[in-house]
Amino acid sequence: MRRLGLSLLGAAVIAAGLIQPATAQTASAPVYVLTYFDVAPSAAGRTADVLRQFAASTRKEDGNGELTVLQEIGRPGRFAIVETWRDKAAREGHGAAAKALAEKLHPDISSPFSTRQFDAFSVAPPATGADPANGVAVLTHVDVFPAGKDEAAAQVKQLAQDSRKDAGAVRFDAIIMEGRPNHFHLIEVWRDQKAREAHVLADHTKQFRAKIVPLEGALYDERLYESIR
Repeated sequence: MRRLGLSLLGAAVIAAGLIQPATAQTASAPVYVLTYFDVAPSAAGRTADVLRQFAASTRKEDGNGELTVLQEIGRPGRFAIVETWRDKAAREGHGAAAKALAEKLHPDISSPFSTRQFDAFSVAPPATGADPANGVAVLTHVDVFPAGKDEAAAQVKQLAQDSRKDAGAVRFDAIIMEGRPNHFHLIEVWRDQKAREAHVLADHTKQFRAKIVPLEGALYDERLYESIR
């Protein structure tokens, strides 16, 4: 499987953000950035090559803690980029490089970069001895009505804590969109598809899904990926 792993700095940044409520974020807090975009399926191979080069360069930048490139399983023209930065200043310093990447990929892009910035919410280091760049990656956007954000936040945090104990869990982080406390993102990595399927059918996962549905402002958006390296 192709992949790009977490750097040592990334593990340190994640550890520093362990279970931070969004209200506690400051200019010096870790910043998480997710970017989604589509290219023509025929351009998936050359896009992956460009992203490998971009990732290698970005991970050398001051303040970068993670640059993981993901390709959606079953939809090779769909990509996602997961970034972790030491703070907002480090992220802002990367802006020109991100813009240059979008311009370079422009001829093949069918859906432009959709980039969102997040704060840590319930974040923990990867499982001991596990490779967070290997396995099945899952990105999920959880959008709830503003009136239910506090109830949803408690449910999301409990899901993250319970899911890290599931067999085969490599990474399970919950982050919250900057300025939109009713929008959450889940970043998961599972040892394999079997582990991921067992998690989906676990009692705590089914209970979470049952409780979150009445609060949802949009459909539960869950996508499966493999990492590129």
